[in-house]
Amino acid sequence: MRVLPLLVALLLPATLFGAAPSEPPGQAWLTGQLLIAAPGMTDPRFDRTVLVMVRHNSDGAMAIVINRPLGERSMARILQAFGEKAPDDSATVPVYLGGPVQLEMSTVLHSAEYRRNGTLDIDGHVAVTASMEIYRDIAANTGPEKSLVVFGYAGWAPGQLEGEMAQNVWFTAPLDVKLVFDADRDKVWDLAMERRTRDL
Repeated sequence: MRVLPLLVALLLPATLFGAAPSEPPGQAWLTGQLLIAAPGMTDPRFDRTVLVMVRHNSDGAMAIVINRPLGERSMARILQAFGEKAPDDSATVPVYLGGPVQLEMSTVLHSAEYRRNGTLDIDGHVAVTASMEIYRDIAANTGPEKSLVVFGYAGWAPGQLEGEMAQNVWFTAPLDVKLVFDADRDKVWDLAMERRTRDL
């Protein structure tokens, strides 16, 4: 299981996860929105999924699924998997399948009041961090107010997501912090569908 390389693997190149290049006028990008699998989704990996769009531009897209729980793990066990020590009484946290790509990598989707080196602010309310510090902070109860520990992510090549949107595979909705972190995971898809807007 790896965590630190995630920033290199996912948050680079800068054109995808940093300063965006010049884009065609009128192009709609979905960074900071929810991506919702349409009822007709044929890929079982994304059936009834809701994702937070971490970044979307002409170089491709990356998102994190928020309603695929994998169970609960103690922070001590997670840190030990990274070769770190943690108190045996560390908090137990739910963990999620963030997508089908690089399942061995972990990151934390969290409320944006928390910042560490390498934190990527998505929309001013939700951010993502892939550094050992955030796991230590969660174990010490000094981490973000709200967080989801995830393994893997969803990624699209340039133009791929736009093609899927044209086939009505996905809906979008404004990002809702309560839905991302607080809603019953079994109800997230239904709640997101109630908020959906037209496709791209």
